[in-house]
Amino acid sequence: MQITILGGGGFLGQKLARRLAQDGAVGGRRITGLTLFDLHAPPVPMAPFPVKALGGDVADPADMAIAIPRGTDAVVHLAAVVSAQAEADFDLGLRVNVHGTLAVLAACRALRKPPRVVFTSSVASFDGGQEARLDDDARQLPGNSYGAEKAIGELLLQDASRRGFLDAVNIRLPTVIIRPGRPNKAASSFVSAILREPLLGLETTLPVPEEFAVWICSPRRAIDWFLHALAMDTAPLGLDRGVNPPGRSATVGKMLSALETVAGPAARALVKHAPDPAIEAIVGDWPASFTAARARNLLGFSEQESLEEIVQGFIEDDLAATRAERGI
Repeated sequence: MQITILGGGGFLGQKLARRLAQDGAVGGRRITGLTLFDLHAPPVPMAPFPVKALGGDVADPADMAIAIPRGTDAVVHLAAVVSAQAEADFDLGLRVNVHGTLAVLAACRALRKPPRVVFTSSVASFDGGQEARLDDDARQLPGNSYGAEKAIGELLLQDASRRGFLDAVNIRLPTVIIRPGRPNKAASSFVSAILREPLLGLETTLPVPEEFAVWICSPRRAIDWFLHALAMDTAPLGLDRGVNPPGRSATVGKMLSALETVAGPAARALVKHAPDPAIEAIVGDWPASFTAARARNLLGFSEQESLEEIVQGFIEDDLAATRAERGI
């Protein structure tokens, strides 16, 4: 099985690459090669199969033809401009998130056999706000450019699946916490920061009230979902290739309580409330809860861990590396 990860230098791309290298197989199929593609050539994990790292532009058809070569069986499309950045720079978001997906589609159409494509869409492709609890057939009506671009990508890949050009699973990721490293330009970056920075012994700001709720998942669970999507039977999806995976709805206050349970009151005290209307305007439109019945009951996606387990998972998996990266 030949696999390409687009956005292979990002934190989820790197975690997925390491997991594939560790497992050596997906769904009982042996991995025979892995290509990691990003703006700059990503780090390569030690693996029992060949791993190639490439740098380039996801919106360039020539680069995509190299990154998704003949013989590719599966593509995990993580490459994207994140939410606040796409909102601030419409042209950049359009180029990467829409034209990039079009270039991926063109490269997949050129393959001998239609590949499985796992596309990371987002909860940001929905509207509804804090009071919403959306069913699986809820309409996507994004209130931000990033969400609109993800919804466009979903429709393109859904139609390409209908026509037999590829076999897509569009996973609408919740806000993934706790992200290692440094804060990024995602509007939801604060959700990781209010847990990560105190664990590093650093103060951080909270731009929304503690009663603000977010639909979240852990990095561990996101990787499990990608692996499941690579191997699952897609026949039950039918025409609808969009999946709302079983995340967890949690208020900021509950997240901080979990932080306090695991790391103590001193950690929670490092979070300082500093309202940011611009951030709240973006994330406030995102639904805070989904039923995710289809993913649970029909498609076999695994459940999300508890908040305390998410905090402990970051400590076990990423805290030491984050300290080293940031020189703490």
